[in-house]
Amino acid sequence: IRLLKNITGLWLVQECRRAWAKQGRQHSWDELNAFAASVSPLASLVDPDDPSLMAPDDMPEAIRALCRRTGQPAPDNSGAVIRCAVESLAIKCRSVLGMLEELIGGRLETIHIVGGGTQNRQLCQATADACGRQVVAGPVEATAIGNVMMQAVAAGAVGSIAQAREVVRRSCTVETYEPKQTAAWDAAYERFQAMRAATVAQDEAQ
Repeated sequence: IRLLKNITGLWLVQECRRAWAKQGRQHSWDELNAFAASVSPLASLVDPDDPSLMAPDDMPEAIRALCRRTGQPAPDNSGAVIRCAVESLAIKCRSVLGMLEELIGGRLETIHIVGGGTQNRQLCQATADACGRQVVAGPVEATAIGNVMMQAVAAGAVGSIAQAREVVRRSCTVETYEPKQTAAWDAAYERFQAMRAATVAQDEAQ
């Protein structure tokens, strides 16, 4: 059995960058990461899967509006918006991790991040911190590699999916992130859970 739970990825960050570009503010990914690193951590959190963030015309404003609606400080600059988005994604990963561990009745010790998200070091470290787990990031081109490996299995060049995974492990470089500052993230997670519960209660009352 393969358990699968989809959550919003770097869509929030990508849409923020697109919104700023439409306003004539072109920022590289490195610039956005630097902006985020310059502001205080865990100031505000949003649920990345909130309906208001699905396809807004202005993602930064949608994030600010959701923060205000949930009684939190609205991010007042680009760095604060990006930091809010990245840290919220990490906190959401912890929420889903808890659901998975409850289903399997055990603890998962390592989180694997593949694809483009591996290039965002802040997200990888934040995920390790939020979840209190080791994060292994890579490979970047996971979709293409997976496609090649499945064709290799089908052609008989690789004996099994297990062997294909071993080929990838030996062939690709990964980066490991260890959890830090977990106490602050534990407190942020409790805040996030309380916020989500209040939002659900409010929606049910309407």
